[in-house]
This record gives sequence, structure tokens and C-alpha cells, in this order.
Amino acid sequence: MDNYLDTSIEFLKGVGPKKASLLNTELGIFKFSDLIFYFPFRHIDRSKFYRISEIDADYPYVQFIARVRRVELIEGKGRRLVVSVYDNTGALDLVFFQSIKWMKDYLKPGADYIIFGKPTVYKSTFNFVHPEIELYTENARLSLGGLQPVYHSTEKLKAAGLDSRGISRLTHTLFSGFNAEFKETLPASILESLKLMPRNQAIRMAHMPQNAELLQKAMFRLKFEELFYVRLKLLLQNQAHKTQFKGYQFGSIGDYFNDFYAKHLKFELTGAQKRVLKEIRRDLSTGAHMNRLLQGDVGSGKTIVALMTMLMALDNGFQACLMAPTEILATQHYQSIKELLEPMNLEVGLLTGSTKKSQRNKIHAALQSGDLKILIGTHALLEEQVKFKNLGLAVIDEQHRFGVAQRAEMWKKNTLAPHILVMTATPIPRTLAMTLYGDLDVSVIDELPPGRKPIETRHFFENKRLSVIGFMKREIEKGRQVYVVYPLIEGSEKMDYKHLQEGYEAISRDFPGIHISMVHGKLRSEEKEFEMQRFVKGQTKIMVATTVIEVGVNVPNASIMVIENAERFGLSQLHQLRGRVGRGAEQSYCILMTDYKLSSEARVRMETMVRTNDGFEIAETDLKLRGPGDIEGTQQSGILDLKIADLAKDQKILAIANSFAAEVLELDSGIMKPENAILRYELAQKAKNN
Repeated sequence: MDNYLDTSIEFLKGVGPKKASLLNTELGIFKFSDLIFYFPFRHIDRSKFYRISEIDADYPYVQFIARVRRVELIEGKGRRLVVSVYDNTGALDLVFFQSIKWMKDYLKPGADYIIFGKPTVYKSTFNFVHPEIELYTENARLSLGGLQPVYHSTEKLKAAGLDSRGISRLTHTLFSGFNAEFKETLPASILESLKLMPRNQAIRMAHMPQNAELLQKAMFRLKFEELFYVRLKLLLQNQAHKTQFKGYQFGSIGDYFNDFYAKHLKFELTGAQKRVLKEIRRDLSTGAHMNRLLQGDVGSGKTIVALMTMLMALDNGFQACLMAPTEILATQHYQSIKELLEPMNLEVGLLTGSTKKSQRNKIHAALQSGDLKILIGTHALLEEQVKFKNLGLAVIDEQHRFGVAQRAEMWKKNTLAPHILVMTATPIPRTLAMTLYGDLDVSVIDELPPGRKPIETRHFFENKRLSVIGFMKREIEKGRQVYVVYPLIEGSEKMDYKHLQEGYEAISRDFPGIHISMVHGKLRSEEKEFEMQRFVKGQTKIMVATTVIEVGVNVPNASIMVIENAERFGLSQLHQLRGRVGRGAEQSYCILMTDYKLSSEARVRMETMVRTNDGFEIAETDLKLRGPGDIEGTQQSGILDLKIADLAKDQKILAIANSFAAEVLELDSGIMKPENAILRYELAQKAKNN
């Protein structure tokens, strides 16, 4: 069987060298097995044939049989082919803007065709733009009935006749020459417990379903298998990490932690902060290496948790460091931590790309002698010459900006790897965090400190521009500051700059005499820093910027965030931007300005932002709208190479897969029992193929 599946796709009937080359480059299909595991992303029920009089514009897709009355080529602007068709209940037009020559030759007046597509209304009459069309024969009618698989294709493939139908035909050809069975990959205990369809049947049924019920069972089986192995692999990695890597045992809580908590902390910790500190404390006391992700919405108090964890390290005779992705963010952490520790007379160091050489030398010496116990900085901390006397804890802020390789670099900073606490303000739904960060334990701060006023979010169209300007003026008169953010247009820095420049000029006209800062990607880092600092010090009242401020500067006096062309931003990004305000005691506002024409998805994004401030609810909605590939950090993880499961839609299946994977390891931590031999084999095969 394996020899057959390893055959080059070029040798499948109907492919050949040219199509094989396209399948290689466009879809990564090189062998017969690649085509078998290239699953359809949905199925369409084509069992029903409509009459023309029954067709309604609200129907997503319809199929009908009609006769061609005439084929007319309309030249000039908007060149198109209009095909008039009819049955004994009515008539309508088919319209083609592409493949005109081929269609003109293919469609013959007086012949009957099977037509499938989405109905649209144009000038009060129905038409179909670029429907699928096939000459009617009884065989064609039978083969097109029932559930039809729909495969992702590309423009190049479609031009070569490999649209969804073309790929489906190749799959049918492949299966018709293949009678062997696909080997089972799951233990009998799981198959019985979940009453799963056998793998052999499920694979065939996904491509050629007999009915909706069997298709549903097949899809559940294949998705469960994929997610189960993802979770099992990650749980094994986590388990191996804890047994293989020893960490420094922080056995005691001493004066640094206790004095800070009892004497210098000016506010009560939230229940969530206390819970997370207990989880971290438990990790640090075991002697195993801590590798923990701390998730918390903007303003939830992650920095205090990080600082108190650093003080645990100091109490046990170790040093601690915090690494941030940008100089602005590192400086912000440095200033707030320095201020919090000032009463304790505890020195804090700052090391970034712009730290002067003389200062660097002092920091290097103090680190190696052990006099400098806390160092905050950017990726400059990873430089080889940065040597600690005994680094016990590394806190990494905004994980997705660094990646696994840089996290590993930090491990080399001591004989034993320092404990790692990774922080992110990008809320990730728990199911996704489970899969993305399976090698990390996950802690969540899911409540905001008391007394913090929720940010009011409002959505306005362009016709309310004057009232928004009036509102901004009134807030500035009260002494407040304003952010105005413009979107980045993908792949067009010139357009971004032009867009921002026009916005800056318009705001300058609307706010004469008001000092304005402007920050964008083309500025050098020192210019950016200068403009940011002017805004932080209150010398400028309005900051006009692109999304460079998404992660960074903390200005308690800035109480308004105006987001221009808000429809161009993803939900999580809108929420991150909103988190730049609401840092002080005053009521803060986020104003979303959009065009009148909004897609249904953009409308959902605006409604969600206005309705809730909960980052985790927003992340769940974002996941459903955009899928996991767009959530920051997911692409670099290498984990989400899923062939059939969809983390946005299959969260329930993921939860089931997780519980079964955890149960397997609970009963057989080394997967050594005879009944789990199938799991050992599959994990080894997957490791070999990666």
C-alpha cells in the first residue's frame, strides 16, 4: 500500500508533468498520499434540482437543469458573455466575464445543461455569474447528485482545469485504483469509548460521502484524530520538560517579597493575581524548570505579578531579568518597576540598543559581581557579553514578538536554565492557547483591578465627524490627551505615509494652536522616541500615529483613542489599541470611525467592540471570524499545520481530544503499555515526517 501512496502525483491518470508541477507549487501535493490527505473544506448538498420558478435570491447555492436559448457576446467596457437559459417554468441569464472564448464554444443553443451557482439580482431579474456548468446527461445528473466535496484551489490551478471539481475528479481516479485499507491509528479503547468510525471508512467518506450522517461521523473521527495527536505530542513535551530539565528550587519566601507585599504595595491584589502567584510559587518550589505563560488583558496587573515573582528569585539568592520587544516598552517597565522598588532601595538596570557604552560596561560588571539583581531590557539581553552571576528567572513580555528560539537563548544564561515566565496581553482563547503553547503551563489573570472604569467605545460614520472633533476639543480643554490611529495598508508604505500625512494635516486644520506629535514606521527609533516622550510629558496634546503604538507607551492622561478606518483592523488589534487609554482615573473613550459601506464581518467587529471590553470574549469572536492563522504568533508556532481540523470551529472536539490525551498519559505516562503501541508508532512516524 505504501508504495502505491508514495507514487509521484505526475503518474496519476489526468495529471502529467505540467499539472503535477502546479499541484507541487500551489498545494504542496507531490505524492498520491498528499492528494488523499488534501481534504475538502466543506460539502454542498446537490441532491436537489430546482425549477427556475423556485429560485430565490436568499438561497446560498442552487442547482437546476435548463436549455440554452441564445449566447450573446457583449463587447466594449465590461466585456462579457450573456447566456439566456430557460425551463418550462421560467428563464434567466448566466453571465461570464472570464473564460469567454471557451464558454462561447462550449455552450450550444438548444442543448440542456446542469447549472450550479449562487443566484444574484441585477435590475430586478435573477442571474448567475460564473456558475459551474456541465452538459446534461443522465450519468452527469447521477454523478452530480448528493453531497459534493469542495476543495480549495487557486487561480493558476483553475486555469489548468483543476478547480474544486477537477481536484475531486483526480481523487475519484486515485481511489478507483486503490483497494487496500488505511491502517488504524487509534487504540481500540478510544475507538470504542467514542464509537468512532474506522479510519479507512472515514478517509473515503470525507471525499465521497454517501449521506450527511456518515459524513458527520467521518469528519468527527478525522478531526479528533488530528487534534488528539497534536495535544498528545504537546503534553508529552511538557511532561518531558518537567522531568528532564531541572530548575533552581526557590524554597523560601523572604524579606524582599514580604516587605514589598506588606509595606510597599499600595493596593490590594485581585483574586486572579493571588491565584496566579500561587501557581507560580508552586512551580518554583518543586525543583523542576518553570515554563509558564501568563495571559492577562491590558491593565490586568501582569507587571506586578512579574515583579513579585522576581522578588521570589532575589529571596533565594538569584538575579532576575525582564525582556521586552521594544525600547519603549522596556523603558516603561523599567520606570514603573524602579518606582515600585524605590522605597526598598533596590537598584534596577536598563539595557537597550541605545544604552551608552560606559553605562553598558557598568551594567556588565554589576551583573557579574551580583550587585545588580534586576535587569530590564530589549533583545540586547541576549547578547553574548551579557553575563549574569546567577540568573534564576527570566520574564519575557509579549511572547509572540520573540519566538521559541529566543526563549531558548535565555536558557543558556546560566548552568541550569533560569525559570521562564512568558507574558502576553494578547488574549488567546483557552482552547487555542492549549494548542499554541502546549509546551507551557498557562495562567490567566481574568479580572481587572477594582476602581478601574471600563472604557466607553462608540462607533461613528463619517457624517458624525464634526461632533467627534467637538468632543475631542472639549476633552483637551479639560487637560486630557488624544491618540488618533491610522491603519497600515498591507504592503504599501507609501500609501500608509500619504494616508497618515493627510490625516495629520486635517487634524492640524481642525485643532489650530494645539501641539501635535506624529509617529510612523519611517521614523528612526530616536525620532520615534522623541515624539513619544513629548506626548508622555504632555508637551503635545494629540498623537497621530500608525499602529506602532499598539504595544508600548503608557500615558495615564490620554483618555481618548480615535481609530480611523476601524473596519481595516482585526478585532484583537482594535482591542489592543483601545487598551492604550483607560490607564488613569478619568473616564476614557474609544471612538471607531468607519466608512458607511461595511462588510457583515466588519459590522460584527464594530458591534463586538461597542458591546464588550472583555479581551477573551473578543478573542473568541476574532477566532470565529478570522480563524487561528491570523492570531499573532500562531504562524511561527509550526503547530497549526492542520489538514482537516479548524480550531475556530472545532473547539468542542479539541476539548474532547485534550481530555483523552491527558487520560492516556495519566494511566501510562511513558506510553509503554502494549495497548498503546499504536500511539508510540504514530508519534514516531509523525516525528519522522516533520
